Amino acid sequence: MLLSQRELELLELIAVGRTNREIAGELFIAVGTVNGQTVNILPKLDGANRTEAVVKARQIGLVQ
Repeated sequence: MLLSQRELELLELIAVGRTNREIAGELFIAVGTVNGQTVNILPKLDGANRTEAVVKARQIGLVQ
């Protein structure tokens, strides 16, 4: 369940409620890249969607 540093940054932004467009702007990446990285994060945290991934990340202390 290793997340890259970039995946952790993205997950933190998801956790505070940023949209994909906002995340893309803040991290200087394309919206498609945000979508792709989100898809990669979900199975690593055994989440079916962004909300589940954030809940699980909070449970194990990856994000606040």
